[in-house]
Amino acid sequence: MVGMIKKEDVEKVRAAADLYDIVSATVTLKPSGTGTYVGLCPFHDEKTGSFNVRPSLGVWHCFGCGLGGDVFKYVEQSENIDFREAVELLADKYHIELHYENSGNAAGRPDGTGSKRTRLLEACEEAQRFFVSQILTQEALPARKLLGGRNFSQADCERFGCGYAPQGWDNLVRHLASKGFTQKEILDAGLARQGQRGIYDYFRGRVTWPIRDSTGRTLGFGARKLYEDDQIAAKYINTPDTQLYRKTQVLYGIDLAKSAIVKKRQVVIVEGYTDVMAMHLAGIDTAIATCGTAFGAEHAKIVRRLIADDSLGAVQLVGPLKVKDQPLSSRIVFTFDGDAAGQKAALHAFGLDSAFLSQTFVAVADDNLDPCDLRIERGNEAVRSLIAHAKPLYDFVIDAAIARFDLTYTPGQVGAMKAVAPLVAQIRDRSLWDAYARKAAGRIGVDLEVMRREVMTARRQMHVRDEDAYAAKRRFQNEALRVEPGTNPYANPAARKALERQDAKEQAYFKIDDAVFIAEQQFMATLIQVPRAIDRTMFSQLTLDHFMSPVFRTLFQAIAAAGGLPSDDTPQGLWMHNLTKAGGPMLNQVINELAVMPLPLPGDDTGNGAQPPQPNVPGNAAAVQLRPATKEEQRYASELLTRLLDMGFMRQIGLAKRRMVQLPDGEEKIALLGQITRMETARKDLQAQVYGNTVG
Repeated sequence: MVGMIKKEDVEKVRAAADLYDIVSATVTLKPSGTGTYVGLCPFHDEKTGSFNVRPSLGVWHCFGCGLGGDVFKYVEQSENIDFREAVELLADKYHIELHYENSGNAAGRPDGTGSKRTRLLEACEEAQRFFVSQILTQEALPARKLLGGRNFSQADCERFGCGYAPQGWDNLVRHLASKGFTQKEILDAGLARQGQRGIYDYFRGRVTWPIRDSTGRTLGFGARKLYEDDQIAAKYINTPDTQLYRKTQVLYGIDLAKSAIVKKRQVVIVEGYTDVMAMHLAGIDTAIATCGTAFGAEHAKIVRRLIADDSLGAVQLVGPLKVKDQPLSSRIVFTFDGDAAGQKAALHAFGLDSAFLSQTFVAVADDNLDPCDLRIERGNEAVRSLIAHAKPLYDFVIDAAIARFDLTYTPGQVGAMKAVAPLVAQIRDRSLWDAYARKAAGRIGVDLEVMRREVMTARRQMHVRDEDAYAAKRRFQNEALRVEPGTNPYANPAARKALERQDAKEQAYFKIDDAVFIAEQQFMATLIQVPRAIDRTMFSQLTLDHFMSPVFRTLFQAIAAAGGLPSDDTPQGLWMHNLTKAGGPMLNQVINELAVMPLPLPGDDTGNGAQPPQPNVPGNAAAVQLRPATKEEQRYASELLTRLLDMGFMRQIGLAKRRMVQLPDGEEKIALLGQITRMETARKDLQAQVYGNTVG
């Protein structure tokens, strides 16, 4: 039985794992100052980014859903695996050899073991290599003819990973078994099925395409029928749902298109694998496809996280925007067919949320040609023109409904109005639905007020809620008050006080606007983010009595349980791990929020506010040691620590004076008076130190 992963190996993986690299594989991150990056949360649906990542600390936190943690916790949540499997997955990614307690294998884990997810990924990768190796065999001639007939060269097929699954019953099963995979692993990967005489290949006699995630890992396959005697009647089949593959959460071509989608703020959604190939070969490098299912809400979440939200200060923008150097961008383009099935698909997409729809367009080719056939008949330019002339989804659906009626006569006009009103009613934004009601009324030829009444009646019947697309963003997204990199935070004390109060209001664990709470909050955030900024001598004077807020009293105890201030050579990731471990589940959210909370100080951990941290440089969690504090951070930490000590002196002096009133004259009262005098002198010295640091 394999034991626990050795602690030193876990720390090696933690030090090597690049949180920014891992998160940005699925989430578009934007700099938000102070070394923090913001994006749309991958764990709950949102329109405004509340997901914060602090690579320098190796920590992330979502202010929307409350989830947060380190790089292992992110992998656990995103991959739906446990801690051990997360460590093993990252170890494989960064080529780190793991050793196990009581494993009896000094070289690492025993052969054939490892996380289940890792083994399934390895099985899929080996299956892909097998399918590709078969595409050039004599048996695969029909597959090559099919691909060649669609104007795909051998190089094109290699680029997209096209392969061939042989007709035999167990060719792949035997191949994987020879590579050390068990029957259960082959079944769990969706590569085989259980029969009366054993397991047999799921894909047989078909062209195959690998379906990968955004990082390029093969999760499953799509396959097209080649032979009439195929026992599976469906033209296309996909891997059944497995631990790796969920058809509602995968998009074919996302590995090839992701970088272009992020850059151009555009995604083109087509219906099939060959359509994706045709689009990319024609120069539309943002094309992706669903895999055997309609485009749904989960797919929309993936796309929205990559395109990211639009904002102008505190105003949230909707609709297609201009992106620098891109003629067509900030939009989602569907290539539906113009027939009944395509219109049905458009109506399905119409049911997605309003923020997504405002950027959604439809491209329909003449004669209802799909992109692959369009490229064959009319060339690459026709494919590019198809996307360039896409029309908004709202217009496509409404026009399709109107086109079904003869508008020459009044009954046809009323019928068109009755058909269009429920569609317009589903548009949540008041400005948009009113504009489309006006547009539809003009095209149908009915009075605008009559159309509005029909729409309002439909909205009430469907319980559609009005939304203001241009509403102000949530408070914690407002960066207007943030100190710009390179400026002096002490030049405008009023502005810094406003920043501190903003931080106190924006946290989720304790809602209060209180000077004592603010000082304790800022101190704890500084201690967590930059522990080397804290003066050890002054810190040693702190006791539990210096904290009044219950949450920070408890956090101070957790810091003591974690060993107090970390040594300068402590790895950054280990400091956060020890702190969260000592704090336990009760304090995890508090620690995570404080770790990503922007401090009212200039600059950020990377030296600039625009570029992500790079591996093995100061500011990255992979750095060996806690990073040194800047002078501004040291000064701010000293000021906060002085405030806490001063409040402690104030409480002790007040307590001593109350006690002195109750004492009779004598030696005890004189001694207590001397103690009060010494504390008042110490307090004056602290206040002088604060003044000196501020003006200095």
